[in-house]
Amino acid sequence: LKRRINDKEFLIRSFAAMGLGHKRTDEGFSALLEILENEADNNVVAEAANSLAKFGASSIPHLVKLFEQNQHWLVRQSVLATSEDFEDSAVLLKLCRLGFNGAEATVKQLAIAYLSQLAATPQAPNALEILFRAAADEDPQIRAIAARVLRQFDDEQAQAAIAKLSQDSHHQVVGAVLEGLLD
Repeated sequence: LKRRINDKEFLIRSFAAMGLGHKRTDEGFSALLEILENEADNNVVAEAANSLAKFGASSIPHLVKLFEQNQHWLVRQSVLATSEDFEDSAVLLKLCRLGFNGAEATVKQLAIAYLSQLAATPQAPNALEILFRAAADEDPQIRAIAARVLRQFDDEQAQAAIAKLSQDSHHQVVGAVLEGLLD
């Protein structure tokens, strides 16, 4: 696998990165860090991020650094998707905040959706701050996702934001609020 991380074909490099996540050795960990540092193809970098996450807590600082430094949507979505397994809610909040403040709409949407995991954590007030900003976003898709996620928070301000979103001018946002009534 290590010999293939520099192959000329990106698909081979991608499969090598995937395989290194299943080996979980110190040598594999180092090889994945080398991929994150040197790989030009974001598809391969995203696969390496997925594999690195399988190493657990030791991978988190590297994944956060990757998220901070790489703005490509696929890489950022891969890191966010691995954050489900993070035990530290502060790290998830940081990634969600960075994703929400970024320029890529799909990453922004995923970041808002992952805020739901912070509802019953000490990070809930900070997550709500982001959600209130999302609820006022100009993009109706962002507001609709915020409406869905706000339902996860047992908070008076969250309920007030949902009530305001129920009067939104865009049907998609109102629909997201109404979905919550069926739960």
